Amino acid sequence: MTSLHPVPLDPDWQETYCDSIATAAQAVAHVRPGQRVFVGTGCAQPQELVQALTARSAELTDTEIVHLLTIGDAPYAHKTLAAHFHVNSFFISQNVRDVIQEGLGEYTPIFLSDIPQLFKTGRLPLDVALIQVSPPDQDGLCSLGISVDIVKSAAQNARLVIAQVNPQMPRTAGDSAINVYDIDYLVPVDVPLLEVQPATLDEVTRQIGQYVAALVDDGSTIELGIGRIPQAVLEFLTDKKDLGIHTEMFTDRIIPLIESGVITGAKKTRDRNKVVASFCLGTRQLYDYIDGNPTFSFHPTEYVNDIIVIGQQRRQVAINNALEVDLTGQVCADSLGTKFYSGIGGQVDFNRGAARSAGGKAIIALPSTAADGTISRIVSRLSDGAGVVTTRGDVHYVVTEHGVAYLHGKSVQERALALVSIAHPDFRATLLQEAIEAKYIRQEFDKVKERIVIGPAELRTTMLLDDGTQIKFRPIHPTDVEPIRNLFYDVSGESLYNRFMSRIKAVTHQQVQQFVYIDHRNELNIVGTIPEAHGETIVALGGYYLDRRTNRAELAFITRDSWQNRGIGTFLCRYLASVARSNGLTGMTAEVLVNNRAMQAVLNKIGLKVSTHLEGDVYLFVIDFE
Repeated sequence: MTSLHPVPLDPDWQETYCDSIATAAQAVAHVRPGQRVFVGTGCAQPQELVQALTARSAELTDTEIVHLLTIGDAPYAHKTLAAHFHVNSFFISQNVRDVIQEGLGEYTPIFLSDIPQLFKTGRLPLDVALIQVSPPDQDGLCSLGISVDIVKSAAQNARLVIAQVNPQMPRTAGDSAINVYDIDYLVPVDVPLLEVQPATLDEVTRQIGQYVAALVDDGSTIELGIGRIPQAVLEFLTDKKDLGIHTEMFTDRIIPLIESGVITGAKKTRDRNKVVASFCLGTRQLYDYIDGNPTFSFHPTEYVNDIIVIGQQRRQVAINNALEVDLTGQVCADSLGTKFYSGIGGQVDFNRGAARSAGGKAIIALPSTAADGTISRIVSRLSDGAGVVTTRGDVHYVVTEHGVAYLHGKSVQERALALVSIAHPDFRATLLQEAIEAKYIRQEFDKVKERIVIGPAELRTTMLLDDGTQIKFRPIHPTDVEPIRNLFYDVSGESLYNRFMSRIKAVTHQQVQQFVYIDHRNELNIVGTIPEAHGETIVALGGYYLDRRTNRAELAFITRDSWQNRGIGTFLCRYLASVARSNGLTGMTAEVLVNNRAMQAVLNKIGLKVSTHLEGDVYLFVIDFE
């Protein structure tokens, strides 16, 4: 591995800077009551300094502790010490959640990209910064290692900087260095860094990860927010090519994708071939992997979370979590009702940055339920006291284990139907009724509330056209009402006549609903789609309706005129036949006009036993699976 710093570490640094050397207790003795103390982020939290500070609690009345996300113990965040230490967190982690929810600490909601300016402008002046760094090299530069984020700004703006100097801290490339002369007290330690083991992924999380991964195109640059779902996405990116990383943080799960050549950064617009982040949470394996590794480039939050920088990446994909989403698209990500739970973090920064990116995608992901399936996370209105992190105007994709809803630029009715369709099936009818009562959708949808069904994910497939265009096929979705209506209006009168055997001048919502709201058992409709900036366009529709008396299904399909004669109809018919056969059907039938030679040719090439007979101006095709 290429050495990160040609300048070697100073083996005699403790002698070189002996005037600044102190024990943890000696260093924190300079903290005075009533001061504001910043504590370093994540797994770089300086544990020895924190312990020494807490040991002085009796002397430090009304001391404010400020931090972002911290992983280790937070002994200062105990209600018995509330008169001495007042916690003020920009992001609520498990170690301070109780004291904040009990009203004995504070949560400051703020975009992560804005925090450095709080320090720099003095709107939130820092008296002391407790950080952790690597030993200095012979140029006197220490590395902030695994946590640069807002730590660098805190160190630059605090009146007193105390650093835990640890040889086990990796030296990372990028804008991660701090001069030893900018540190007031150096506290030598040699202790393992805090570690976070890779999260265990359940089937719901993995299904969400799979749906999100399907939205990631080759050559995309991705951001992975904190939590299980963003990390689950990585498991399903193994078939992608030339992905890049521009993200707040990453974990051990990134390593296999780099080693296998999936993550190369070769298509990035900025920081090409570099994995860019502001901090990481992981194990010793990860820390050793990034130590001196020039592939990784750690930068402060003011760069990584800058909306302009993010938006300059081509195909930037932002993947973030939510706790609740209402039917208009408002996203709550930091509170459970009136109880603050996590934080805004970088969700808005990356959501808006990805929206600016050419070909970018802003994705919010969440399980459809909570509390062991008893509560829907898709709701008609947010819980009392719940805050909006991502507004309905900012939201693009919402993903649950039941599918993907694209909301940007959609009406409230379209949004409500899309979100109902990806809610848990147990709650869909109730949500639809509540949407009707709220006047989000028309009363007529009351008739289909029992038929909002998502087709089986295993029925998804793809075909590759001769010119390299990939057509994706999937079961029709409850949100396809308008796309199907547009499909019917976009094809020629001749194509409609061949499909419906009558001259159709207008297509009503009720007629389209008959295609869309189906049970996917007795009736099945498959659509062929191509990706677009707004989500996707339907270029073909094919399906069958089961006649239970004969155990045969009646087959029909239609393709946009501009996509005809490219093999799509043949592929679709063969695929529908294979699905029908696997479902135990005896065969299929189709009625085809005498003049519709194109469909006749498709059915004759289906590769199965086919018989025909003429009835008037219509051929009846009978397809046998035996």
